[in-house]
Amino acid sequence: MLRAIAATTLATLLLAGAAYAQAAAKYIWIGMGENVPGSSKCPTYKMTINVTVAGDKVTALFQQEGRTERHFEATKDAQGNYKTTAVVGGGNAIQVSGKITPAESTVLLDGYCKFGGHMAKK
Repeated sequence: MLRAIAATTLATLLLAGAAYAQAAAKYIWIGMGENVPGSSKCPTYKMTINVTVAGDKVTALFQQEGRTERHFEATKDAQGNYKTTAVVGGGNAIQVSGKITPAESTVLLDGYCKFGGHMAKK
């Protein structure tokens, strides 16, 4: 009897995990940086931003070419907007914002340079 309960519980968890993975939407932005006041090299910096949205939870991995991969987590509001900060090298932080709706998906990392724009769905 315990084996049957354990097997049923395991099957339920596996199905729930698969449903979650299918429900999560994935987006990507790849591009060059844009200068902010005080910087001049941003157009030579390439960034890749991978965003995953599951319900209201927005998570992302981003990496500037030649640098360490970083991440951020945010919660989107009823209009699909999200805003947070992400820690980058040297303990510095950059501002993160964007919008995820069925009609629009954007991301912006704003700090030492600006990176982002409209994302493509993966």
